[in-house]
Amino acid sequence: VQLQASGGGLVQAGGSLRLSCVASGRTDSSYFMGWFRQAPGKEREFVAALTWSFSGTYYADSVKGRFSVSRDIAKKTVYLQMNSLKPEDTALYYCAARYGYSGNYYYTNVYNYWGQGTQVTVSS
Repeated sequence: VQLQASGGGLVQAGGSLRLSCVASGRTDSSYFMGWFRQAPGKEREFVAALTWSFSGTYYADSVKGRFSVSRDIAKKTVYLQMNSLKPEDTALYYCAARYGYSGNYYYTNVYNYWGQGTQVTVSS
């Protein structure tokens, strides 16, 4: 599985961005997709996740109510809609994938595949 993330940019606080992650190669409804972010000098942290079957979505407390994750099966694309952005959301955002659900979905080491990051910068 190869992942290609895009959609980052510079936005003012309170603004919105939508990130996309296109998957190529073998993907099916058993795959579990995650979004993570890493700010300078900080560890990579969990943001959101879902299953291709859309049986569940999961969010970090820091983004609940502001971010939403979705997918388009036909386009093999996972989206991260980010609203009410804050300066503290500034980071390099990564998409990731693993085969099958994991209860430890917030840990980076349970994911097998990673895309390159896309930079999100929120100005105050």
